[in-house]
Amino acid sequence: MISFEPATGAELWRGEHGNVDQLVANARKAWPQWAAQPLANRIELMRRFVNEVRADHDELSELIARETGKPLWEARTEVEAVIAKVDISVSAYAERTGQRKLDSALQGTAALRHKPHGVMAVLGPYNFPAHLPNGHMVPALIAGNCVIMKPSEKTPAVGAKLVELFNRSGIAEGVVQLLIGGPDEGKAIVAHRDVNGVLFTGSAQVGIAINKKLATDPGKILALEMGGNNPIVLWDTPKMSDAAALIIQSAFTTAGQRCTAARRLIVKSELYDEAIAEVKALTDRIIVGGPFDEPAPFMGPVIDNATADQLTESFVYLLSHGGKAIKHMRRLQDDKPFVTPAIIDTTDMKDRPDVELFGPLLQVIRVDSFDAAIAEANNTRFGLSASLVGGNPQQYNRFWANVRAGIVNWNRPTNGASSAAPFGGIGFSGNHRPAAFYAADYCAYPVTSTEMEQPRASVGVGFKGG
Repeated sequence: MISFEPATGAELWRGEHGNVDQLVANARKAWPQWAAQPLANRIELMRRFVNEVRADHDELSELIARETGKPLWEARTEVEAVIAKVDISVSAYAERTGQRKLDSALQGTAALRHKPHGVMAVLGPYNFPAHLPNGHMVPALIAGNCVIMKPSEKTPAVGAKLVELFNRSGIAEGVVQLLIGGPDEGKAIVAHRDVNGVLFTGSAQVGIAINKKLATDPGKILALEMGGNNPIVLWDTPKMSDAAALIIQSAFTTAGQRCTAARRLIVKSELYDEAIAEVKALTDRIIVGGPFDEPAPFMGPVIDNATADQLTESFVYLLSHGGKAIKHMRRLQDDKPFVTPAIIDTTDMKDRPDVELFGPLLQVIRVDSFDAAIAEANNTRFGLSASLVGGNPQQYNRFWANVRAGIVNWNRPTNGASSAAPFGGIGFSGNHRPAAFYAADYCAYPVTSTEMEQPRASVGVGFKGG
């Protein structure tokens, strides 16, 4: 498998495809001893992992920037998120999976504890190739699971580096392993009978396929985070320039390659001309460039030429089916995946495609009433993130109560969710297994016990006299 830098086309990394059966066998062998360790020992190893990440902060940041094409400043924030994940996960595990003792019959006790599942497969995406798989791996390891991480075939170098950092921290061989591969290896590890859980971040198409594959295997935990067709609603506000900045951040950060990115701007008709003028003017100022360019770009290329081709074709499709261009999408280089951010009014389209266009492409929809804005926000099978910009507290209360999404914001972007809160969506966005702070929920299962130090029983009905 070979990885290329999106911004330059240069070869970055190459490696051999992994052996799924061997990796799973290694994990199953290592798991009993890892799970039996005191929790404090596992947490200490996670803190050593943080020290390894800090030691290689610059190297990891540059690798992320080179392999994804995102600006170096953004790659550095991703490494900071990797570091912060450990303390957050320790707190989450204590809060979400704490032990409890209760009174029981015959002066015994009842106990609640949590056990790890066993061997967990983590399937990572390319947009945050360190932060997002790490968000599954750290809580899974704290809980006592072994982890096999398969990075996206588009970002294997970052995945390999992340696993290397875990291994350097002193975690036993077999507890954290790297699976290099494409769809075949992904399918194999998902279906493997000795894998106890699958933690997936990626497209709805792949996530739904995994869900179907495991429909007859209810004993295998499955957590899906599958992106969104996210709405950002613009309503009455005296601060239109601030509103425009929030819209730009939501739609075009990471070249629009965030699952929480705003795909649809729903705007009150009376505000349309002023709002679009502000948004377009700010979009025109966006610097698109390579990760190490000076001055630093706001966004880099998308992940590869195939993605850039798909996005430009999607823009043409919207344009030819009733959309009206506000800002055209252009390829800046024929042989590199640099595209300009695009804005298109799709109000008059009869059948807007309900898909996640994973890139810097924002659709605008005009509405005449707040009820129509909420209805349009819900006009999707996805349900990850939604934001209201402007409006008053009463309108936000209505928005929050009626919009179907796992993340609902007011006067904040649709993206940039906190790891100290749960992260997940509904519908085509997820399967009610939110990640981030709630990742502890799918990394361990509750076990209830009734306990006494000596056997004691009394049966008083249904027996003949003795």
